[in-house]
Amino acid sequence: MNRRHFLKSAAAMAVLPMGCSHVYITSAKRAKTSSPVRRVRPGDPAWPSAVSWERLNREVNGRLIKVQSPLAACQNAPASEECGEFFKKLKNPYYIGEQLGLTQTSGWVDAWTSAPSAYVVAAIKTEDVVAAVNFTRENNLRLVVKGGGHSYQGTSCSADSLLIWMRAMNSVVLHDAFVPQGCEGKQAPQPAVTVGAGAIWMQAYDAVTTKGGRYVQGGGCTTVGVAGLVQSGGFGSFSKNYGMAAAGLLEAEVVTADGEVRIANACTNPDLFWGLKGGGGGSLGVVTRVTLRTRELPEYFGGVFGTIKAKSDAAFRRLTARIMSFYHERLFNRHWGEQIRFDPSNAVNISMVFQGLNRQQATGIWQPFLDWVRESPQYFTIEQELIVLDIPARHFWNAELLKKNAPGAIVADDRPGAPEGNFLWAGDHGQVGWVIHGYKSAWLPASLLKQDQQNSLADALFATSRYWSVSLHFNKGLGGTPAEDLAAARDTAINPAVLDAFALAIIATGEAPVFPGIAGHEPDVAAGRRHAREIGKAMDELLKVAAKAGSYVSESDFFERSWQQSFWGPNYPRLAAVKKKYDPAGLFFVHHGVGSEAWSADGFTRLAGH
Repeated sequence: MNRRHFLKSAAAMAVLPMGCSHVYITSAKRAKTSSPVRRVRPGDPAWPSAVSWERLNREVNGRLIKVQSPLAACQNAPASEECGEFFKKLKNPYYIGEQLGLTQTSGWVDAWTSAPSAYVVAAIKTEDVVAAVNFTRENNLRLVVKGGGHSYQGTSCSADSLLIWMRAMNSVVLHDAFVPQGCEGKQAPQPAVTVGAGAIWMQAYDAVTTKGGRYVQGGGCTTVGVAGLVQSGGFGSFSKNYGMAAAGLLEAEVVTADGEVRIANACTNPDLFWGLKGGGGGSLGVVTRVTLRTRELPEYFGGVFGTIKAKSDAAFRRLTARIMSFYHERLFNRHWGEQIRFDPSNAVNISMVFQGLNRQQATGIWQPFLDWVRESPQYFTIEQELIVLDIPARHFWNAELLKKNAPGAIVADDRPGAPEGNFLWAGDHGQVGWVIHGYKSAWLPASLLKQDQQNSLADALFATSRYWSVSLHFNKGLGGTPAEDLAAARDTAINPAVLDAFALAIIATGEAPVFPGIAGHEPDVAAGRRHAREIGKAMDELLKVAAKAGSYVSESDFFERSWQQSFWGPNYPRLAAVKKKYDPAGLFFVHHGVGSEAWSADGFTRLAGH
């Protein structure tokens, strides 16, 4: 299940958290307008005393932890055997997820580097979260929340902060007939699942699908946190049929900046509920649990994989046009998701999934395209024969079955004593412990698939691929989604551009596992800068046919200048009003989150005029 071919792995590695520290400053003007109003850091006179920290520790029943860097061995002896063992472990996302001082992404060249907080509250219940929020507010601290720790933007870490670590709040409870609080008599009971904010999607899929025989719309990557993905919108492999994860949210429990525990749903705090559905994690409050709609499973899930290479640039341009025409004719519907990638090597890589079809039906759909390719051997070569697979949908995340029948599709958690069900898709392995070089995304409007626009689209994809690989994630555009799920997505905070997009185009790369600051394990900064420039040129070519394309907040450029418009479009003013109501002082800060324009890049200093 090779989901992310475009992510390139390098052999290099490196380790050391210097601060989830953002080194990027948007402009000299921004730096000059800083206000003296700022959060406190260790060493400041106002930093809480040891007595204060001990009081918090008692309040959370001994679950306050003063963080020790997990990279100590590498800082002291980067060539040591112990450091080498650490980097082997850094290839395992389950290991990273259990380390309170690590994040799944190690950093971004010229943007940020992962760093541990000063203190961590290892929360096991909502009362722990309340205590941490109140302590942070009363002592003017920088607060960070981490569930899965998968943020590309570095939003789940910050040096000199207090971290609320949600990992242990990972319960998963199924409901046959759930009604949100306050909605009795207004909403019909429906099947649902309540998931703690520390759970990852592997845990949710195991309970809902493998054991429960139903489906919950979540993320494609198994180790992503449930709550974080829902708050950002949330796309999975089958979103073309089931819509966004955020649109399936029925209710959330959230601790707001005043320390109150609030229930948010369509009937109780509906403005906060709307903001949590795609408004981005970490900006409006600390979500402690979510309840999501579950759905009936189809009989089968399946996939189609293959590679076709053109023998010349002209042939590649022709191949690009034909496969986009074919997509519009046969694949632009609720059955198909995931990716087609266009490479500078003149190769088209197909890595798609389907639902609601079986292997024979899927093979029949692709046959006309294959016949077209085989009719021109002078122009095209089938480098990897198209493979069509299916599996009973209930077993799509069944680790035992996958290990027996498709061992190359998954990578198991190799820690001694690890649960047998822990795995990630092999195609996601390149982003474990990676440092990003460049990452850009854009929603492509479905109008580009119309007959009179297809040539322009093919030209743009060809021009883009001259600089870098571009991958079209069809499941991350909701054009072609059934009307009911499209309407549910419309009632979220995400940029409405997604509603009419046929795909999210992603152009990105990085190297893993690496970490800045450890000799012999550092990212190649010069290459990273060079790659970022090429990725920028590639996206510029694509935007010539999609000038007003929005971008997905969870998979976007750290340096995005018009982020409010890109991530939320016309919904941003409404989101800002929700932020002002529930967090007027800006306790919650994440990079490019709602209200973050009021703060310095590191979230410590409130800017003048805000």
